[in-house]
This record gives sequence, C-alpha cells and structure tokens, in this order.
Amino acid sequence: MKEKYFQLLKGQFTEKEDVLTEMINLEAILQLPKGTEHFVSDVHGEYEAFNHVLRNGSGSVRAKVEESLAGYPPEAVTDLCTLIYYPREKTALEKTRHEDKEALNQWYREQIYLLSQVTVYAGRKYTRSKMRKSFPPKFAYVIEELLNEMTNKKDKIDYYTSIIDKIIELNQASRLIRALAASIQRLVVDHLHVVGDIYDRGPQPDDIMERLIGLHSVDIQWGNHDIVWLAAKGGSRPALMNLIRIQARYGNLAILEDRYGMNLRALIEYSQKYYTSLPTFEPMIDANDHCSKNERLLCNQIQQACAILQFKLEGQLIKRRPDFQMAHRLVLDQIDYAQQTITIKGQTYPLNDFVAPTIDPLDPCRLTSEEEGLLAHLLTNFQDSEKLSRHMDFMFEKGQMYLCYNQNLLFHGCIPLHENGDFKSLRIENQSYAGKELLDFYQEQVAICYQNPKVYDDLATDLMWYLWVGECSSLFGKKDMTTFERYYILDKSSHLEEKNAYYELRNEEAICQEILQAFGLPKDGHIINGHTPVKEKQGESPLKANKRLIVIDGGFAKAYQKTTGIAGYTLLSNSYGMQLAAHQPFTSIQDAVENGTDIHSVMRLIESVEERKKVAETNIGQKLKQESQDLLYLYQNFDRF
Repeated sequence: MKEKYFQLLKGQFTEKEDVLTEMINLEAILQLPKGTEHFVSDVHGEYEAFNHVLRNGSGSVRAKVEESLAGYPPEAVTDLCTLIYYPREKTALEKTRHEDKEALNQWYREQIYLLSQVTVYAGRKYTRSKMRKSFPPKFAYVIEELLNEMTNKKDKIDYYTSIIDKIIELNQASRLIRALAASIQRLVVDHLHVVGDIYDRGPQPDDIMERLIGLHSVDIQWGNHDIVWLAAKGGSRPALMNLIRIQARYGNLAILEDRYGMNLRALIEYSQKYYTSLPTFEPMIDANDHCSKNERLLCNQIQQACAILQFKLEGQLIKRRPDFQMAHRLVLDQIDYAQQTITIKGQTYPLNDFVAPTIDPLDPCRLTSEEEGLLAHLLTNFQDSEKLSRHMDFMFEKGQMYLCYNQNLLFHGCIPLHENGDFKSLRIENQSYAGKELLDFYQEQVAICYQNPKVYDDLATDLMWYLWVGECSSLFGKKDMTTFERYYILDKSSHLEEKNAYYELRNEEAICQEILQAFGLPKDGHIINGHTPVKEKQGESPLKANKRLIVIDGGFAKAYQKTTGIAGYTLLSNSYGMQLAAHQPFTSIQDAVENGTDIHSVMRLIESVEERKKVAETNIGQKLKQESQDLLYLYQNFDRF
C-alpha cells in the first residue's frame, strides 16, 4: 500500500526539485502563527443574528480595523466596519447619498484604499498562497496587484491609482468592495466550530446551513435538535413526528412547506379531522410575529396530532428496545382512560386537554391503518426533499458527536456521569459503553442509520431517537424528557427534568481534567459545551472549573433571552490565547447599515500565552508535519517511484 501511496504522491510533482520546494513551503507554514478559531453554539434558526456574528467575527473585524487604522476616528471605524459586514447594502445606501457622480467615485477610492489597508493587515500572518486563496476568483489578480502596490505606494502611486480609476470607470467598484470585504472576513477567522443546535425554534435554519456550506473551513458537533433532523432523514418515524411537532409549536411550519418543499396536506387534513383548538397547544409565537388566526389554529391542531403519533411511536420503540431501560416512559400505557388520569412514578395526576380519538385503550401504541399510511407518506416526502438532503448530507459529512481539536474537547451537551464522577454506561446487546467509547459507539450508529434511510426500526435508527431522550445520551443529559407531562398535566412538579450529574460536577476542575485525559487531551486543555443557556442575569458564569470548561450557549434563540439576559456567547481562540464574547441582541440589517449598529459584544480574556502559538502546535500542524515527512521520504527515493 505504501508503494502505491508514494507513486500517487509522486504524480503531483514534475521534478524532484518541486518536492523540495513543497517541503520548504510546509516548513515555513509551520512557523506561522495559528489562525483564529471561532466557536458558536445553539443558533436555533436565528439566521440574521448568526450571520452578523460571522460577518463581524465576534468583534474580531472591528479589532483588526482599529489596529490597522490606528488613530482613525471611532465613527469612521464604525462606518468602515459596516461596509465590511454588509458591503452590498452599504454601497447601495451610499449611492443614494451621493447625488454627484464624482463625489461617489471619491468615496469609492477612499473605501477601496482603506479596505486594502485592512486586508494587508488581516493577512500579515499568512502565506501569499493562502492570501490568494482568500480572494474571490474574479478579482484575485486585481486585489493581489492592489495589495502588492500598497506596500510600495510611494514608488508606484500612479500605477495604484490607475487600477482603481479603471475599476471605477468600468462600474466594478462596488463588486471590488464586496470582494475585499469577503476577503477580510475570511482572513480574520480561519476556522468555524459550530458546537450544536442549528435547527428548531428560529425561522431560518436553512439559511444558516447555506451559509455554512459556503464557508471555507467549518466543523459541526451535533446538538440534540440537529440529531432529530438527521434521524428523520435516516428513517426515524418518532423523530419526524417530534420534528414537525416542534415546528408547529413555534409557528414554523413554513420551514418544512416553503423552504424545504415538504407537502403537509395529508397531515393537515388528518389533524383537522380529529382535533380542534386547545389552549395547551397554543403555538409559542413572538408578539411581533404577524401570524393569522387560521395559521395559529393549524399549528395548534398539527401539534396535537403529532404529539399523539409521537407518543405511540415512542411506546413501540421502548417495547422493542428493553436495553434502553425506558419502560417507565410508556406514558400511553399508564393512562386510566375511563378516569382520564395518569400514574407516573407512583403519583396519579388528572389529565388536562388530553384528546386522543385515535388511541385504542386496549392497545394504546397501535397505529391505525390511516396513520401508517400518513407516516409513510410524510417520511417519503421529507426524505425526498432535494434541498433538505443537501443540508443533511453536509451536516453528516461535517458533523460528529465530539471533536478533539488543538487541545480542546468540543461536544454539545455532556459526558454522562454518576454522582461520584464515574462515567455512566449504556449496556446494549450485552456490551457496555461509557465515556469516550460511548460517544464513539453513537458516532458509528449515526452513520449506520443515515446511510440506510429506508430502515426505520433497526437498532441504529432507534438509537438516534435515544440520543434525543435517553438518560445516557450525551446530547440530552437528563433522566427523562417530560414532553407528555408539560402538555397534559397542570402540576408543574411533574414537568421537572432531572439533569445528569455532569452539570454539577463540571464545576470541579479535577472532573474536567479526568474527562480531558479520557479523550487523550492534556489536563490544561479546555472542554467547550453548548446546550444549556447560561443565566447571566442571575449571576451564572459561562466559565467553570477554573476556566477548564466554557459554556457558549448564552441564548441566540429569542425564546431564551428573557431568561439569559443576553443573546449568545461565542468564543475566539487565536495565537495569543482565548477570549469569550457576550453578545447583546441583534436588531436588524437595516439598522446596522443605516445607523452603523453592531452587536455590542463584551470581550472577556480567558487565557493568554507568553509566546504566540504557531501552526506547528495545532492539529493542522500535525498533518503538515506528516506530509513533510512523506515528502522527505519521496525526495530521498524519488527515482524509485
């Protein structure tokens, strides 16, 4: 195999000297400062806020502008930053503000000059090759010429000016500005980590996925909401019902119908046939959302229908998977249908707004033939969406249960623990899994499920559902999910969901260090989580265990912001150390463009280093070192292959 590998490797080089050149290039790259990593989590369909945070690099772009244009007035910095964030919209606005053509052309000249300065500064730690790759192809040559001549501007001022004037004359100035802005954004942030939960609650998860697909370097750690979408694509029927129910609960059926082209007509007719509006199922819609009365009614009815179908399907799954140890969650079997009560954990509760006309009390989890046909129709519809398939394929390709990257351990929720700090195990088919082995097992099963979408009752597909609700799920992290209780029982004590011991123990540095070591990472690494909103206004800190653990879910989702008091945490890691950014809510693109309104971010230094971290010390550096070793061997044995 090695012989064949080196033969293929040799095919990339015309001459032996070319191998030497590439080795020198790789060695030079290893000595450069590491690129900036940007960490976000729990975006929950809030595209505009997420997109703005990407465009401003959680404050990194403004920092680069201020550093490169030292002494520049704050209002002028804000104006230039707005142009970098929203070049198309800002340029269009300036065209209306400058009635005189020469005045507009002068504005173009000034902005191109300033943007060129920032681009040079933002790319100073990269190779020319990497800089070139950051330029949009159509303007790569022009931008490279501008930047080269900027450093020699005194000697070639006429040449530099003639390039810009010709661009303006050809009506390409606004396009060049967009190209420079895109390059700055790419150079400021080298890699994006999404630590889970792209989907649910907010109205534009598809736009977020399109944005991620367009990025040059990104990875995803699946969240519990993401795994439900992957599970439904992989054939899980309870996941599909849960998914549709959540869209109805937040008034977001348009995501399925309009954005992903899913035909819900059969479900609508089924829901209208069996259910009427009930207060419990009133959709959770923002006061500013202009949702019609009919749309609210439809969301109410569909939510009811999907809830009952979900509980039926869950019951079937629990009965065929005794290893999951979820028999206590056979809620439909625990109902006294004559008395309209349910007994859970020895406590009997009256049911409220419980309407289930398709349930047979003698066999509560059995689907009617009508429901079997409906589910088959909905699943086929969901799986056949071209746009959805493209998004889920990307989610699967770029995603994983956890990631070890540059001495950091990234996962969405938790590592299931016992109260004494030992890893909690899941026993499946006489094999126990805990800690890293558990997450590796889940990773394997996700792949099996996703790659066999026509099978809906195998172990892998059922485990995808377990990841949403199971006690040993690293994505859920609670003993039980009380969806049934929150819908149908008024006593709120029954709604409580007991968290895994991890969420208390993660405050202890020794526990975090044990987890890091179990994943092959050093004790001075970091665990980076999302999943649980940080209640900052109640005094909770996102930094735990002497900064060994960082929680970056501050609440992008508007539904969380009343509790958290902020609109999300993000994290930045560069060659100088790590910074946490706490964001205030985003207003609108229009406000940002017209008034220069940015997301106000409070930066908090987590860790700094005495010497800048180099590429050689990163995951990418390890790969480059291996490549360099292979090239050395090829160079020494070039004539053999």
